[in-house]
Amino acid sequence: MTDKPAPLSPTLVQEFVGQAHGNFERIKELIEQEGALVNAAWDWGGGDWETGLGAAAHMGRRDIALYLLEHGARIDLFAAAMLGQLAVVQTVLAVNPNAKNVLGPHGISLVTHAKAGGAEADDVLKFLETL
Repeated sequence: MTDKPAPLSPTLVQEFVGQAHGNFERIKELIEQEGALVNAAWDWGGGDWETGLGAAAHMGRRDIALYLLEHGARIDLFAAAMLGQLAVVQTVLAVNPNAKNVLGPHGISLVTHAKAGGAEADDVLKFLETL
């Protein structure tokens, strides 16, 4: 049997996800301290779970999102929308059209994530508005 590292500290995970909403410097410190945080998720209650990438995505924090992706974060539909990754969004919705209506962290819609991406996500927003 292989030895697994201990689970991440819940306090550390909650801080990481909370700080990913906007504190880029703290995110860099936390990833340097504990790289496994990059894919950690926090449940704010009632199944409202969120990763650091998810937090950055709905806040339109492209800098944080790209940093997390560079460090191994697993991209999701909401982050792809915010980052303006039209091909990713189109591919996911071609396979699962109902994903357009799935809500992300805090009940935030896919369209809202695209709007948070600003000019870089205009093509995604226009695509979503045609569906």
